Amino acid sequence: MGANQISIRQLDLVLHRNTSTESPTVAAMGDQALDDDAANAANAANISWQRGVFDAHCHPTDTMSSIDHLPAMKAKVLTIMATRREDQALVDQVAARFPLSDTDEYKHSASKFVVPAFGWHPWFSYQMFDDRSAYEIPDAMTHYKTVLTPKVEDVAFLKTLPEPLSLAQFLTETEARLRKHPFALVGEVGLDKSFRLPQEWLPDEAQSRDPSLTPGSREGRRLSPYRVQLAHQKVILEAQLRLAGKLGRPASVHSVQAHGAVHEVLQSLWAGHEKMSSRQKKRRSSAAGAHAADDEDKIHQGPSSPLPFPPRICMHSYSGPADFLREFLNHKVPIDVYFSFSDVINFSGPSSEKAIDVVKAIPDSKILIESDLHRAGAEMDGRLGSAFQRVCDIKKWSYERGAEILGRNWRCFVFGS
Repeated sequence: MGANQISIRQLDLVLHRNTSTESPTVAAMGDQALDDDAANAANAANISWQRGVFDAHCHPTDTMSSIDHLPAMKAKVLTIMATRREDQALVDQVAARFPLSDTDEYKHSASKFVVPAFGWHPWFSYQMFDDRSAYEIPDAMTHYKTVLTPKVEDVAFLKTLPEPLSLAQFLTETEARLRKHPFALVGEVGLDKSFRLPQEWLPDEAQSRDPSLTPGSREGRRLSPYRVQLAHQKVILEAQLRLAGKLGRPASVHSVQAHGAVHEVLQSLWAGHEKMSSRQKKRRSSAAGAHAADDEDKIHQGPSSPLPFPPRICMHSYSGPADFLREFLNHKVPIDVYFSFSDVINFSGPSSEKAIDVVKAIPDSKILIESDLHRAGAEMDGRLGSAFQRVCDIKKWSYERGAEILGRNWRCFVFGS
């Protein structure tokens, strides 16, 4: 059994040693159960938490009672996503409680830190109307009949939907939050062709719902037949990506059965800003050509003049095929594209074999890990640690090397190169 080949039970002992509620005697018994190889792996994993096991995408504000567990977690930094009207202020609040003030602070402190992300998830895009150039605000019924598909004839269902919000106002509020938090991302944003709106709560469901959960998500409700039209999702996504470009912030992107459509939106935004090939750069030996190359490099540092697209994006819990990677990683693409992987989405179930092929195909410098979990604490550490182990094993990295690579990638994604 190699250094990275440990069982799930052994991995749990490694990941939860410092956050376990077990008695010292039980913990000691667990440590004794590790064989020599697993003990070496455990030591490497403990080093890894400090060096680069950072969560690139998670949702602990869905369970606000779990935030008190964050200081005891192994993971030093959580990148926490906002998704809907109910959690924007919560992510702001948690980021203020665990602030990151500079790009090196987390390296030298025993504290835990939060990098916030503010955005509107495609699942909730129907709740937004585009009033950036409109003079009349649509009534709720008209709006929902316009953006949902198939056409909604069920008036009772429409009446259960919340009052739609102004996209213009949301962008203004989000820009203020991004400026308040200098390292904040735009996210979670994206496109989703498979999502269907949930039905209204049945009386018995409403009575039994978990009050500790932040309202607004599905929470196990039955699904309706209605989806959000892709054209409307694209409007909401494009507006947020433009905001990310305006402020030079990275974006965390959700994509389900919509990788081509996401690429189309991005391509429409970067049109005219494509990078030159090495051959083109050599041909442009004039001073003007040299300046053009310099301007191109500034895209990745955060340009002095706004661009209509983010400098960096992460395709979170990437579920697309390996052969589509070339579209995002083409040398002409002026955006640094990263791909993150989670245990719960990518390495569980029948899609895990595809994920393995994708991880193998992604350049080492473009991969991230995440928990995508909805509560902070030991389980989040466990999910993140499992994703870390899977990626290291697939890439044939030692844990120490994997932590160095993944930590560097996270820093480049969040802070820029």
